[in-house]
Amino acid sequence: MKLIATYLIGLVFGVGISLSGMANPAKVLNFFDLFGAWDPSLIFVMGGALITTFVGYKMVFGRAAPVLEPAFDLPSARKIDAKLVGGSALFGVGWGIAGFCPGGALPALGTGRWEVFAFVGALVVGIALAKALQAALAPDWQTRT
Repeated sequence: MKLIATYLIGLVFGVGISLSGMANPAKVLNFFDLFGAWDPSLIFVMGGALITTFVGYKMVFGRAAPVLEPAFDLPSARKIDAKLVGGSALFGVGWGIAGFCPGGALPALGTGRWEVFAFVGALVVGIALAKALQAALAPDWQTRT
């Protein structure tokens, strides 16, 4: 049942990303082009996502436990540290340069465009490098955080 639910959630997300145009990097890049061909439609996509998330969280956390799990598994970290800020900045810069974020790139793989595959490949390599770097610096990170 969990696999079916996961598939359906991913399908709805992918369809939403595709219908909103967020799988098109030109549309995303035009949002960041404030003094050129600015396209404000991304604001409405984000606003719709924010409203949907707000309502969804209210509904889900109104329950004692999730439907398919015995308990909620929420992050406990609340600290804003160098890893969080650096990762957020790297995400934003990458999104602004490529026009893709990981969530939008995965549904865009269905377009078959080489740019999407190059982005996802670079994403996978970046994740592997980040994990390797974190493992190599693990003792050092522990002392700074």
